[in-house]
Amino acid sequence: MNYAAIKPTDVANGPGVRVTLFVSGCTHSCKDCFNSEAWDFDYGQEFTKETEEEILKLLEPDYIVGLTLLGGEPMEPANQAGLLPFMKRVRERFKDKSIWCFTGYDFEEDILKKMLPSSQVTRELVPLFDVMVDGKFIAEKKNLRLKFRGSENQRILDVKRSLKAGTAIWCEEYR
Repeated sequence: MNYAAIKPTDVANGPGVRVTLFVSGCTHSCKDCFNSEAWDFDYGQEFTKETEEEILKLLEPDYIVGLTLLGGEPMEPANQAGLLPFMKRVRERFKDKSIWCFTGYDFEEDILKKMLPSSQVTRELVPLFDVMVDGKFIAEKKNLRLKFRGSENQRILDVKRSLKAGTAIWCEEYR
């Protein structure tokens, strides 16, 4: 897996000050994507153990409230496989920090109905997230007033409640 960028202090992609990892590789090809250079799975740098250690170090300060995954597309199968061992390390070491994942996949149609039943990696990875912002970016539904999302079709979901219910459940504070 490759990654496009690491932001050590990000306040735009989730609440509080967060560390953000932009993975490389996306097959959605959303019109007017803000990060289209990261569609290429070979873009950027290789995600190594040294990269993991760098991010873990960035997560240490008390003022950092969590980690956000963006892309590219974190939920592309190849990226899931690359992220799973690292997400386990993050969750184990930083139990009180939140993990957000932005995905162009639809939670019900793609993740619940297709990915979870067919992939052990997905079944292990998704429960490690606290929040998932789902849905492709749709340029015609772009709304700059939305908090933590780019277009009106996207949702900010409580992953644990959604998995338990078997359907998408909004994070009430962002509805």
